[in-house]
Amino acid sequence: MDKRSPAQVYSVVIGATLVLAGIAGFFYNASFGTGDGTERDAVLGILDVNGWHNVVHIATGALGLAVAASYPAARGYAIGLGALYLLVTCLGFIAGNGDEIFNLIPINTEDNFLHLLIGVAGLGAGLATPATPAPSVASRR
Repeated sequence: MDKRSPAQVYSVVIGATLVLAGIAGFFYNASFGTGDGTERDAVLGILDVNGWHNVVHIATGALGLAVAASYPAARGYAIGLGALYLLVTCLGFIAGNGDEIFNLIPINTEDNFLHLLIGVAGLGAGLATPATPAPSVASRR
């Protein structure tokens, strides 16, 4: 296979972006506090983060980079992460702007919309990738 599937592209792009965002987030806030009013800072004045939020981004991004070379694993990652981020989006909108999910992860409206985009893109990339790759010209010989 000489071409990456949509799910593999998603795994690389979103994986790298999440890892970098998680690392950058630690420069803004590395607190692992919990409870109502959890300490937070806004990356670039826009996205609320804390230590827990940063770890989640690094872990989910690293997983994407780890599975990107595998066609079926990348498809599973794209669909799974897409569904997970849509769930996080719903939880975020329920929690409300400036609150926390499970008293751990600070979110705001901008986070919710970013999570929505990541989720929709993941489901789109995963569903645009057939369950099995098309046979290559080399395998037909």
